[in-house]
Amino acid sequence: MNYIYSPPSFTRMHRTIRHTLVGALQLMLVAASLQLPVNVAAQSGGAVGYTPEQCPSCASWNAPHAPVRLFGNSYWVGTDGLGAILITSDAGHILIDGALPESAPHIEANVHALGFRMTDIRLILNSHAHYDHSGGIAALQRASGANVAATAASAAVLLTGRAAADDPQHDIALAFPTVGEVRVVADGDTLHVGPLAIVTHLTPGHSPGGTTWSWRSCEADRCLDMVYAESQSPVAAPNFRFSDGSAVDNFERGLKAIEGLACDVLVTPHPAASKLWERVAERAAGNSDALMDREACRRYAAQGRDQLSKRLARERGQE
Repeated sequence: MNYIYSPPSFTRMHRTIRHTLVGALQLMLVAASLQLPVNVAAQSGGAVGYTPEQCPSCASWNAPHAPVRLFGNSYWVGTDGLGAILITSDAGHILIDGALPESAPHIEANVHALGFRMTDIRLILNSHAHYDHSGGIAALQRASGANVAATAASAAVLLTGRAAADDPQHDIALAFPTVGEVRVVADGDTLHVGPLAIVTHLTPGHSPGGTTWSWRSCEADRCLDMVYAESQSPVAAPNFRFSDGSAVDNFERGLKAIEGLACDVLVTPHPAASKLWERVAERAAGNSDALMDREACRRYAAQGRDQLSKRLARERGQE
């Protein structure tokens, strides 16, 4: 199914999920359920973030990074350790991911540094609904006025600010600011903003609603297939077992989807997973095609499958 953005709604059939609790009360309940300070769950502009005790990696993840043109109209506007992708057009832009709550001001600054306006962002998407990739979406939505779209499982989490009960990281995931309205999209849907077209690929495993996004970017007469691939690492709470339930099947579904994509340029929510900064440095040193690798998605899927196999072996050893 195709979705075309036309303010204030998509012009094709869609479902809309709205809050069922009053905002302030809901945020208090989210924070209390995770034993977090209310100001962490409710903060909106990034001034208040997670403490080092709550998130030892957040400071390094959130280290500033200048924006980077990936190819054509596609840019990295995230931090040094967390992805946010801007896809631009004269008719409006698409933003994928919001990193941490405290990352939102940095993402905004990078958008402005490239000469674009936040208010021209029409659509915000998400790789997966964890605090380190969804935490800044609420603030970025307010700054832009954009629609937010996600798969059904991710949409439910974006509205509550906490990982779902069937998420491998449910018991260790931190709360994050809630998004006011999320439009639900399905596997295979194509979303449009002006001339931009981006395809939804459900790739669960790391999270139940995990999503990979693919689109094409062009420079002059050269066009490349771009992929922002969902995380494929089997990170989980200590008591979670991937060998129970449908977790392994979910992972395999996502891995097959990723390895089957047309994939010239691979980018991932954590840049280290696709060696982004090494490739950017190689390009700066003179290799203009350093970011292009048509085997990258297949290699990324193989890496995820290997990590899952090792995790399952550890689980069997604990039986």
